Amino acid sequence: MARLRLFWRDALALLFAVGDRRTPAGARAAALLALAYALSPVDLLPDVIPLAGWGDDLLVVPTILALAARGLPAPVLADARARSAGLGLLVLVAVGLLGWGLLRAVAA
Repeated sequence: MARLRLFWRDALALLFAVGDRRTPAGARAAALLALAYALSPVDLLPDVIPLAGWGDDLLVVPTILALAARGLPAPVLADARARSAGLGLLVLVAVGLLGWGLLRAVAA
């Protein structure tokens, strides 16, 4: 589980690093390729196949992003990881507030 968490952390960090001018062109191109694959209607496995169709998106996109993150300079990766950690906390708080709101709505 810890490996998966590190994998997603680097994938999210690369998305933040794309906007940094210190990011190499190869890493930027890989991030854009992953985004294009995620948004493209053409997949390795069609999305109409239950679970398998979404599973390829959940594996291919983060894999491309994590491999591209390995090509980032250390200062860029450190800055991007710090930004992605802050976003993770924000998402956690937002999900908690949404759950609390849903519970209150159901209880009323």
